[in-house]
Amino acid sequence: MQVGARNLITDVPGLKVGNAQDDGLKSGTTVLLGDAPFIASVAVMGGAPGTRETDLLEPDKMVDRIDALVLSGGSAYGLDAATGVQERLRQNRRGFAIGPAIIPLVPAAIIFDLLNNGNKDWQRNPYYDLGKAAFDNAAETFDLGSTGAGTGALAAMHKGGLGSASFVLDSGHTVGALVAANPVGSVTQPGGRHFWAAPFEMNNEFGGLGLSGESGFTLPEASRKMAAFARQAEIPETAPLNTTVAIIATDAPLTKAECKRLATVAHDGMARAIMPSHTPHDGDLVFALSTVQRSTEPAPDLTTLGTAAAHCLSRAIARAVYCATPKAGDLLPCWTEDT
Repeated sequence: MQVGARNLITDVPGLKVGNAQDDGLKSGTTVLLGDAPFIASVAVMGGAPGTRETDLLEPDKMVDRIDALVLSGGSAYGLDAATGVQERLRQNRRGFAIGPAIIPLVPAAIIFDLLNNGNKDWQRNPYYDLGKAAFDNAAETFDLGSTGAGTGALAAMHKGGLGSASFVLDSGHTVGALVAANPVGSVTQPGGRHFWAAPFEMNNEFGGLGLSGESGFTLPEASRKMAAFARQAEIPETAPLNTTVAIIATDAPLTKAECKRLATVAHDGMARAIMPSHTPHDGDLVFALSTVQRSTEPAPDLTTLGTAAAHCLSRAIARAVYCATPKAGDLLPCWTEDT
């Protein structure tokens, strides 16, 4: 497997990603769009998910294709970003057609970033406008780190962020990952410099440090740092501040049921990159999509696709934290600052 030309989910042909954020709000939104509707499913493994339109992605549900996927900050408020994206799609006459009616289908998932020292005292929910802006910004190349849905993300001991990575398989198919990393758990080993995802790193994409010689359980160290953060922010130390949400994309031809399996297997990549993952306070979720519907083409090797997806997601999570940049009022340091 080789890294794609951009090392982004948009190495999958026909996809674009748009970001919009408000640095004062310390939050933002990310949208993934296709040149055409795409097949998708979802797997939820965290204990505290926040979602919109995910039921229709189950393999036994009628709708076969959707028009966009949204990852957003803002907890439940952030789901309104999908309404902004839906409005833009409607203006472009894109959506599920029932006679003259058009209904754009935009599943969404959110992270909790309401207690990160941003100004959340809004009079009108800002995420509708952020969704529209993210749609307008959609392109094949986009920034990582403190942008879009990753703007206000926290990752136990460091700022979280938006990450992406890709692989081109020997079959010629491409697999990519996009993630907003905001976990309870730590993405680094004890000591804080070496990423759990180091065994899967390609081309020094998140520092090239490899694994450290230290061993042990990072949760106590991360918990101490988060407790200090909570005291500084004057919030309960037990407040749920988390969730990692991701999208896996491929141009391998998959059915909806196979997308479901791909999403499930991709969660392995989350567990390899974050210690611990899938906690009661995380709403950990993975969407998986195929831009090509299988008809007469032979079934792809789902084992290889799933392995690539999990590896991509691990790398994307590490890149999200590695690429985070400092902003005024931050409560946790960036990885690049924490020396």
